[in-house]
Amino acid sequence: MKKIPITVVDAFTKKTFGGNPAGVCLLEEELPKELMQQIASEMNLSETAFVLRSSNPGEFNLRWFTPTLEIDLCGHATLASSFWMLRSGWVNPGELMRFQTRSGELRVRADDQGITMDFPLLPTYLDVHPKFSIEFFGKKVIQAAQLRKNWILELESEDDVRSVIPDFGIIAENSEEGIIITAAGTGEFDIVSRFFGPNVGVPEDPVTGFAHCALMDYWNQKTGKIHLKAYQASRRGGSLEIEKHDDRVFLKGNAVEVLTGTIQL
Repeated sequence: MKKIPITVVDAFTKKTFGGNPAGVCLLEEELPKELMQQIASEMNLSETAFVLRSSNPGEFNLRWFTPTLEIDLCGHATLASSFWMLRSGWVNPGELMRFQTRSGELRVRADDQGITMDFPLLPTYLDVHPKFSIEFFGKKVIQAAQLRKNWILELESEDDVRSVIPDFGIIAENSEEGIIITAAGTGEFDIVSRFFGPNVGVPEDPVTGFAHCALMDYWNQKTGKIHLKAYQASRRGGSLEIEKHDDRVFLKGNAVEVLTGTIQL
């Protein structure tokens, strides 16, 4: 019987049951894609990450799966993986981790103060959503933008973002991957957001790293700011800091261990 260690880590939070949970498998040998997808489906978390050592020191292969498909980029599961690699002794505090992924090389440093991830900036361009051009489930849309297979909809206020009640069926019919809603913050945070991705098996994601790679570009174009404190206003909620460095985004956050175990095959 083969046993695969797996851990659940809450990312973008300092407290258990906050932020966004991710499954993390640290692998000594490669697994078939079909098996990784089955594990992700069994875990039924928004993403499960699979980390494989490379022959090059400090370099690792990293893949992310939702319950239904493999995806190109995932922030919170990368943060969770980095955290667990540090806790498991795979890397030392402050050591640079280089992850080879479907989105290119991602660089991460983790220590006891937190985790900083160097991700690509995701360009956005203003457009009008064919369905949500005026309002999003009763909340006024003041501007919209596209990125890859997703949309950003800016609402009038932080309260609108927090209080909107979405219909996931309608979102699924009118998006390819997902929709990010956002607004300027009114207190501790510069921006707030939520992410809905029913077509990738995630009706509402608790905290979405890749979305903030696009939100940084969107809000930078609008305000000129290159550093933002961000809060994703899901039921669990989660916070992070984002900084623009040319065509890269630094995402900074924390994580906590929740559960460790093994998958028996």
